[in-house]
Amino acid sequence: MKRLLTGYAIHYNRTHNRCGHLFQNRYKSILCQEDTYLLELVRYIHLNPLRAKLVSDMKALNKYAYCGHGALTGKSPINWQNTEYILRFFDGKLSTARRRYRDFVKKGIADGKKEELAGGGLIRSAGGWSVVKSLRKTGALQKGDERILGDGDFVESVLSRAKEAFEEKYRLKAEGYNIEKIAERVAEIVGMPPSEIWRKGKKPELVFARDLLCYWATMRLGTTQAWLSRKLGLSQPAISLSVDRGRQIIEKKKYSLENL
Repeated sequence: MKRLLTGYAIHYNRTHNRCGHLFQNRYKSILCQEDTYLLELVRYIHLNPLRAKLVSDMKALNKYAYCGHGALTGKSPINWQNTEYILRFFDGKLSTARRRYRDFVKKGIADGKKEELAGGGLIRSAGGWSVVKSLRKTGALQKGDERILGDGDFVESVLSRAKEAFEEKYRLKAEGYNIEKIAERVAEIVGMPPSEIWRKGKKPELVFARDLLCYWATMRLGTTQAWLSRKLGLSQPAISLSVDRGRQIIEKKKYSLENL
């Protein structure tokens, strides 16, 4: 997102002969507890153009180009938007799911701006200060984190997994694992010299090897995709796709990094 927004800001400034910041704040993503908050967030975000009076009504919102609502209703399809993931919460039949989704969004118009959905943290996760105060009075402790929108148990589980991943990265490094050792393991699986993995090319076995390397390097060692991009001579989007393919391969084939 940083690369995307920076590139756009530079292009916009040059086109319009201006300088300085284009966006007010840094891009921020919030991890959301699906079953409690996801649909509320989808509705809240998709009603932003209506609240801001950028569109006049729901009919205009269906065709608003800078919002995913139209894709979910089927009025303004967007090829790259994953609509199935959200619509499945409403019904298995597409037409019914779209109708129920439209009704759900329409009911949210009267709610107006909801501060408890504007980011993470304990206050927003709990639904405001009044709820937090009542929890305090009863002695019910809840863990909060500004990066996470969810209840205390959800926050605990997310932070616990993050800590485990952090500790594993340093354990592997302490045991001598580095990018070269990962390349050796990948070469063993694929059946090629480790030096071949760094070569450019689109041969299936080479792409397969790079996918494993990129996944293990980023997810197990914490290697940045920017570094892999420079090392392999590929774009960062290509590295991101490679990481995702590597994840799918490892889940299917059950390969282990530590089988040395």
